Amino acid sequence: MDQVKDITTIRLPGRVDSVTALEVQKSMLDALNPGARLVVDGSAVTYMSAAGVRALATALRSAEDRQAHVVFCSFSGAAEDCLLVSGFWQLLDIADSPEEAAARLNAKTGRIPAERLHRRGTTG
Repeated sequence: MDQVKDITTIRLPGRVDSVTALEVQKSMLDALNPGARLVVDGSAVTYMSAAGVRALATALRSAEDRQAHVVFCSFSGAAEDCLLVSGFWQLLDIADSPEEAAARLNAKTGRIPAERLHRRGTTG
């Protein structure tokens, strides 16, 4: 985890699956203080399972609750496919690079899509 100019960057591991998802989720949640600005760098991710997608969704919900802003970036290959197929690509604020993500956070632009996620225990 790196912190520059009040922006924290978390670099995800190569695999975000049932073995690593809870640790990934914890690292994101630990960085989400009220008003936090977080970049989640997926450039190293080569595999993401449903558990990984769930960890990202949990962080997004937590960010909304804490009035924090998260920008995800640099997903490609199978990880990008997983986000596209699951529909999460439309829910996440995703930049092409860490620099673009930081620029969005500094400009306070980008989508705040968490309100479109269903709360646990709800249907729709």
